[in-house]
Amino acid sequence: MTVSARLDWGVTYQVTVLELGLACCGVEVMAALDRLPDLGVTLAQGAGEAHVLVVSGTVTDAMLPAVIRSFEAMPEPRYVISVGACSNTGGPYWDSYSVTKGIDQALPVHVAVPGCPPRPEALLEGLKALHGLVNA
Repeated sequence: MTVSARLDWGVTYQVTVLELGLACCGVEVMAALDRLPDLGVTLAQGAGEAHVLVVSGTVTDAMLPAVIRSFEAMPEPRYVISVGACSNTGGPYWDSYSVTKGIDQALPVHVAVPGCPPRPEALLEGLKALHGLVNA
């Protein structure tokens, strides 16, 4: 499937993405955001209208409650994509006392996109992987 091909998410809801760019991976994710409409995905204005939460970058223990609140404010069905080594495992900061050792410790992660930082196309591949999970 090419990047410009639309993903058929079904007719029951429109897929909206809430992006929490917390560090350098957030810059790479922002580079991919302009391609989302080509895939049939829109950006959410707030957590209340998002179906997919994209967490990218270092999640600190101080930031974790806000990330969890954003997830809990999302309507069902809701999914999480973790982008980058820091969000997935704590990355190079894993041994810091203030870094969450992976967002999967607090939220159900459906797709983990590897890399430090991952290229913008990696987020698009992550969305395709989530599409495969949703429509399986």
